[in-house]
Amino acid sequence: MVLLAAAVCTRSGKALVSRQFVEMTKSRIEGLLAAFPKLMTSGRQHTFVETESVRYVYQPLDRLYMLLITTRASNILEDLETLRLFSRVIPEYCRNMEESEILENSFHLIFAFDEIVALGYRESVNLAQIRTFVEMDSHEEKVYRAVRETQEKEARYKMKEKVKELQRKRHEEMKRGSKGSSYTGSSGGGFGVSGGFGGSTGSFPSPTETIPSPTQETRPSTIKPAGPNRAMKSEGERVVSSSEPASPVSPTNTPAVDMDVVHIVVAEDLVVHAGRDGGLKTMEIQGILKLRISDPDYGYIKVQVDNTDTRPIQLQTHPNVDRELWRSCGQIGMKMSNKPFPHNTDVGVLKWRFQTNDEKHVPLSINCWPQENGAGSCDVNIEYNLENLELELSEVVITIPLAPGAPPPVINECEGEHEYSRAHCALVWRIPVIDKTAPTAAMDFTARGVPDNFFPVRVSFSSTRMFCDIKVLGVVSTSDGAPITFSQETQMKTNVYEID
Repeated sequence: MVLLAAAVCTRSGKALVSRQFVEMTKSRIEGLLAAFPKLMTSGRQHTFVETESVRYVYQPLDRLYMLLITTRASNILEDLETLRLFSRVIPEYCRNMEESEILENSFHLIFAFDEIVALGYRESVNLAQIRTFVEMDSHEEKVYRAVRETQEKEARYKMKEKVKELQRKRHEEMKRGSKGSSYTGSSGGGFGVSGGFGGSTGSFPSPTETIPSPTQETRPSTIKPAGPNRAMKSEGERVVSSSEPASPVSPTNTPAVDMDVVHIVVAEDLVVHAGRDGGLKTMEIQGILKLRISDPDYGYIKVQVDNTDTRPIQLQTHPNVDRELWRSCGQIGMKMSNKPFPHNTDVGVLKWRFQTNDEKHVPLSINCWPQENGAGSCDVNIEYNLENLELELSEVVITIPLAPGAPPPVINECEGEHEYSRAHCALVWRIPVIDKTAPTAAMDFTARGVPDNFFPVRVSFSSTRMFCDIKVLGVVSTSDGAPITFSQETQMKTNVYEID
């Protein structure tokens, strides 16, 4: 099924919300929508109508239509199933089927449409998943924010205590007439304090003064809590407490990213299916660039993106992004210049996709070689090789299944950490980091079973370097072109990585 476009339109063919999933000109989609009412036959009930080039699949919604435009070669049963899901999404965000209600909630509807279809193909999602994805409601994020607020309060409290301590010391020095306290007339009337604070810095607040709460100039991101209890946050990552015991084989977590007023997340999901005898079956990368703006005054911006990847990567911008601006100079800005980006929400503005069956693109190759030893067991040698030496893979976990009910394997040799999972009947091999300094390693063990018992081998890892060479170069204001400071998170992680 190739879905060209989805739209909510009036009975006259006027589009209220329209989302194109393939490259189409504005005049082309407007022409298709305008032609739709003319194809309707009065007095007969239809669910679809065809022309020489496209198929219209539709469902009435009071005085409106939920309309899908597909190719004629698409499966009509799949078209109708997809149409039902689109029709169920509309009442989730619109209380009644009025034009004003549709227009008011157009942003949410387009986000929901993007969760149903990606690059023209139906995603395997249901209504509950769509609702969750659009809301972006994350328990881990709530915990992270609660921990961060607590840390900020502790930091402000410690700052106040430090101010009181400095004031107390200065008062005692003045009272004793110590040599460590001297008047520096040329510096503007400050007092030097033993410990390195010069008079030219001015006086500290008195102990009764209140430390100002964080503002645009003193953001929470600039306050660094003391001690090892740093909150860890990235998409899908849990918060780690300093009191939680660390596993001896747990990899080192990535430090927290200080979020600026404009925060950018660049994330990629990796899906790989490889054969046990070599060769790549399928490999797919799905990436997204998301904006989070915490101050509405910073909503009028443009993001400069650099795409130097020479591979055939499919890129798609959000429908509210100025496509001509993106095509001409690689900038992401709002199509309507008088409207800002939404604030206090993660907004996906750019997606990309790369598919291949060329094994030269695989970042990490796995060679698992089980050989029967004649005693009802197998001698298994498994090794990995980092094929792309520019990558640094973290939290690498390689899971080798074992025969059901088999006793724990005998490890003959292992580079890294390993453990036997009785609950999953598997051998888990953990490597904290794989990079160009140690791109390959092997493990050798003996276990009961036949060669087929040791497949599929599953791999998981993450990396702060993206697979596709897409970078954010900067952020500027749309009004005067002035550069704007921004923070950024990048993460590539495995979704499925199997050798079967």
